[in-house]
Amino acid sequence: MMPFFTASDGTQLHYTDTGHGRALLCLAGLTRNGSDFDYLAPHLPPLRLLRLDYRGRGQSQWSGAESYTVPREGADVVELLDYLGLDQVAVLGTSRGGIIAMYLAATAHDRLRGICLNDIGPVIDTDGLARIASYIGRTPAARSHSEAAMALARAYPEFTDLPAGRWMDEARRHFTQTDQGLDLNYDPALRDAFLAAMDGGGGDIWPLFDACAGLPLALIRGANSDLLSAATAQQMQERRPDMILEEVPGRGHIPFLDEAESLRAIHQWLGMCL
Repeated sequence: MMPFFTASDGTQLHYTDTGHGRALLCLAGLTRNGSDFDYLAPHLPPLRLLRLDYRGRGQSQWSGAESYTVPREGADVVELLDYLGLDQVAVLGTSRGGIIAMYLAATAHDRLRGICLNDIGPVIDTDGLARIASYIGRTPAARSHSEAAMALARAYPEFTDLPAGRWMDEARRHFTQTDQGLDLNYDPALRDAFLAAMDGGGGDIWPLFDACAGLPLALIRGANSDLLSAATAQQMQERRPDMILEEVPGRGHIPFLDEAESLRAIHQWLGMCL
């Protein structure tokens, strides 16, 4: 039986729960799901690994654009912890997942053992947002996973020295094959939520970052990222001199987390918070 739980608004949310011991909760990017952490999982020490598919993504139920917000998704995380009877978890957040992690630091600080941010910070560069706006919610033109893999390789030249077959792995994880071609594995209405958030300006996120005070903190940045600038990463380091910081060469937004630099940061951070 697939593991689901029911959020307080009645939405069925999918999660995975493997291993034993102290818990690490992995939160994926905006349009992504728990499978993003398949590359990382084999490199983790013994622990309890939790992954949540946000509402409207992966195998979770669609619940409408108005519910695809950081506060609602943050509440879903807390409700998952309550459902599993977990007082605290360490959180590894990729992109959107990192924003949710910082939001939780501000609103549910006592539920966290530490935060690792994957290519996200309190300032999100407009170039990266424009790139996301160009594709989010739009059915891919590619009609097969092979076509999609080639399209991804063309679209992301800032990623170099990738393991063989990585773009094919990505295509299979994030597009569903149908008789009509490829389809998205998330609710297309996520586009409306994203554009509404962009129009709203997002507000000042620095207070959320500052709310991480007292928690072991790590930051992984893709050296070629168009979403998290080197300047922002440096400013984060200045505010938190104890923050573990690793930059991953040959990666844009987002590192896959199986790179040597990513693993070095994650293992050091886990040693501090687990």
